[in-house]
Amino acid sequence: MALREILHFPDPRLRLRARPVDAVDDAIRALVDDMFETMYAAPGIGLAATQINVQKRILVADVSDDQSAPHCLINPEILSRAGEEEMDEGCLSVPGFYERVQRAERVRVRALNRDGEAFEMDIDGLLAVCIQHEIDHLDGKLFVDYLSTLKRNRIRKKLEKQAAKAPSERTSLAGSAVNL
Repeated sequence: MALREILHFPDPRLRLRARPVDAVDDAIRALVDDMFETMYAAPGIGLAATQINVQKRILVADVSDDQSAPHCLINPEILSRAGEEEMDEGCLSVPGFYERVQRAERVRVRALNRDGEAFEMDIDGLLAVCIQHEIDHLDGKLFVDYLSTLKRNRIRKKLEKQAAKAPSERTSLAGSAVNL
């Protein structure tokens, strides 16, 4: 397993649409393992392959407090949405920023698991928000796209300024909300 570098907004590679996985093999399973390791180390509760510059439709998530409920979704698709929920969201690719985003409260998803087996599941609450957030990443969309142009531009400028600083001069952008 290996830690992968997480791309940060406004990196244009975050806007690329991921391609479906043709076959789940050992290379895909190794990528999934790397994604979990990277997500947990960040720390975050969700990570899409596009965030580590791999243009494949894979996401991992674990909203438990103790890393005991890992989910791997390969080629995920949302089959249905119900209700509305507004929640503060953060993102490993937009470090240090948290904004309210409205999403479906419940979703039904279909995907392949780490072994390539198809499954469907009904999810709600934080996991539903997380899965929707990560599927957006696979489609080249970020949570900042739900914000006003003014807020999005303010965030972009602050992150560009942070990126321009030497790594040793950067300040910590850790916050108390969860990073998806």
